[in-house]
Amino acid sequence: MAVARTMRRTNPITLLLAALLAFGFLVFLFSPSSSSATPVGAGTSTSQQRREDAAENPLSPPTKPFLKSQPVRHDGQQAPPPVVHYDLNKLSSTSDSAAKGEHILILTPMARFVPEYWANVAKLTYPHELISLGFIIPKDKAGNAAVAALEDAVRKTQAGPLAQRFASISILRQDFDPPLASQDEKERHKLSNQKLRREAMSRARNSLLFTTLGPATAWVLWLDADIVETPASLIQDLTAHNYPVLVPNCYQRYYNAESRKMDIRPYDYNSWIDSSTAQALAATLGPDDILLEGYAELPTYRTLMAHLADTANPNPRKVIELDGVGGTALLVKADVHRDGAMFPAFPFYHLVETEGFAKMAKRLGYSVYGLPDYFVYHENE
Repeated sequence: MAVARTMRRTNPITLLLAALLAFGFLVFLFSPSSSSATPVGAGTSTSQQRREDAAENPLSPPTKPFLKSQPVRHDGQQAPPPVVHYDLNKLSSTSDSAAKGEHILILTPMARFVPEYWANVAKLTYPHELISLGFIIPKDKAGNAAVAALEDAVRKTQAGPLAQRFASISILRQDFDPPLASQDEKERHKLSNQKLRREAMSRARNSLLFTTLGPATAWVLWLDADIVETPASLIQDLTAHNYPVLVPNCYQRYYNAESRKMDIRPYDYNSWIDSSTAQALAATLGPDDILLEGYAELPTYRTLMAHLADTANPNPRKVIELDGVGGTALLVKADVHRDGAMFPAFPFYHLVETEGFAKMAKRLGYSVYGLPDYFVYHENE
């Protein structure tokens, strides 16, 4: 006797097979990456941490990666994103940043891609699921090459082991032309180019900061694209001091022809303690003039942190208070930026960019500190 069509469709074996297929599909869809997860905090896995930190909707800040699909209404149209409330009173920036799961935003203005920079960032031991990266790159031929190289590096890292992937990565392009045609080191550091160059750098830094700073960000680490060597524990070491603004000493490795061996020398002279000479000189300047450090034409006689380093017997935890800072490696509590401290693209007390930022932070009531014996290294072009 023939079996009715309705009975064939409800055959128990058919239903069982369909259920198994559906279950297998769900397991495949929601299972974490095969890469081993690294513990974060008290028993929280990397994959779990990433799911908890994921943004709820596509309008969330770039520092909270969007991983969830938008709900669809009964009429088939995508529902509008919900209103999201962020309680910044619960946000902390402490000396125990990694254990407390504090998010850090590493920001880098980039005119050209230096592979050693990326390799150094990739080996930082701070939990990568707590690190977001932001870049801003000029819209020129060199910038196009930098974007292509950076995107290639990003693809490789973000497709690698889960624990090595960063929470989110944003790449911005400048909406203004670079002030200098050449990015050669000598050309960049000519005194005659400094005002235009550093004002443009300020605009780039501010655009990058205001675009990427999210409600989960506790710390901002400014790291130049040609910083090629730092301790792997850089973030933990700097946040451990729990200062609102902190800068390490930026040096450079080079071949010393006299001693015929590799040596180190100061590179960044923008971290300093002010002097009465500099203040008197500033009083003689016009409203649009700026003071710059490290140039014989502008003798300020400030105390430069670059010259305070004890390279023979360094004490990496030694701290001094500063009035100006450089931006090659600069750690800032996110609340300092939220309170309005940015990088002036105009003379601010005759200072611009990072030195102007330090002045602005101090005017807002924050202290600024430096680590004369804690070294990061700039590329030697």
